[in-house]
Amino acid sequence: MIHRLAPTFLAVTLALAAFGASAQTAPTLQPGDYIAAVVNQDVVAASEVVARTERLRQEARQKGEVMPETAGLRKQALEALIEDRVLITHARETGNKIDEAELDRVVANVAAQNKLTMPQLLQRLKQDGTDYKSFRENLRDQMMTERVREREVQGRIKVSDAEIDAWLDKKRQALEQGGQVNLAQVLVTVPDGAAEAVVAERRAVAEAALARVQGGEDFAKVAREISEDGNKARGGEIGLRPVDRLPDIFVGAVKDLKTGQVAPALLRSGAGFHLLKVVERQGAASMTQSLQTRARHILLRPSAQLTAEVAARRLAEMKRQIEAGQAKFEDLAKANSEDGSAEGGGDLGWMGAGGFVPEFEEAMNALALNGISGPVMSRFGVHLIQVLERRTVEVDPKVLRDQARGALREQKYDEVYQDWVKELRAKAFVEVREWLD
Repeated sequence: MIHRLAPTFLAVTLALAAFGASAQTAPTLQPGDYIAAVVNQDVVAASEVVARTERLRQEARQKGEVMPETAGLRKQALEALIEDRVLITHARETGNKIDEAELDRVVANVAAQNKLTMPQLLQRLKQDGTDYKSFRENLRDQMMTERVREREVQGRIKVSDAEIDAWLDKKRQALEQGGQVNLAQVLVTVPDGAAEAVVAERRAVAEAALARVQGGEDFAKVAREISEDGNKARGGEIGLRPVDRLPDIFVGAVKDLKTGQVAPALLRSGAGFHLLKVVERQGAASMTQSLQTRARHILLRPSAQLTAEVAARRLAEMKRQIEAGQAKFEDLAKANSEDGSAEGGGDLGWMGAGGFVPEFEEAMNALALNGISGPVMSRFGVHLIQVLERRTVEVDPKVLRDQARGALREQKYDEVYQDWVKELRAKAFVEVREWLD
């Protein structure tokens, strides 16, 4: 589900031990439990609020965030669970039904993702105190919810011809002013949520690299020794790209530099510290030509049972295995990726600008040929990306307008989705029975 108009199939990987405390289907109340809220025809159990509260606390702790008081966390947890139930009950009423054969295939995929046979899966669920029927219905609800969400949100996004014309004019002006540039970088990564001491240590490494380059050492040599990205073997070269295909912060940092010059200061981004050099500049790109990329990926979808952090660690280990020659990208994609590209080894085919969600496309554009990204988060999950080929093609005017429409739809998606959720929430019957003040 990386392409903007991709089919909405939900392949689920579950950390099975955590399933029972986080199930989205209506719980069976146990002795001592009680109903925290009623949502349409469904209920939220107090035990679920407790479990979700603890999950929020753990996530905040991992990110180094200041945690609200327990009452505040419980309110967040209850609201999140109510929203889950609103979406699920709506999907049950309006979504396409999931037949048993399709559900069987998803259950088998869950077992395979957890390296279990079906008998082992059943035994694991029993050990965790999870009813198999409830397990299946939870998967059914997740599939229906995702399909309804994509169908209804996409149907609400409207893009006018005037908006497309304005988008194309803006892009044309940017290309005429920007041209193409080949950058080289030394990247010193900083982990998400790193402590100040860790950030300071990583900054010192980057500053030492900058000092070496400013002292006359070859940039490519320093990049090969220090850089922590997929381009280090090529001396840090990213490759010749149109300016609009590079991160804005990179373009801003080198806009006044000539060929061969190195940025005088480090650049800080979400990935870490960058030292940039302009290797080559060329004239403005043309709207009638487009750079297309053929990439492949491995996608893991975070859930209540598989956190984004765990998914990222799994993908980082897969990257290590690939780069060490212990595994092939396509084999790992077939065995692990959770979208329709898995069967083809994760191959996403040829795609031009605007064909992927922005966070995926930005990471892909920063890769050299055959380069492999670190874990990349998008709204669809966590990805490991590899660039296979690039080519320049003549672009039909209709294709240009389709690209513009796709980019504009993507820009509007989050706002339309939030409005849709608020609308469903306002129409839903919600009775909160737990005193949280």
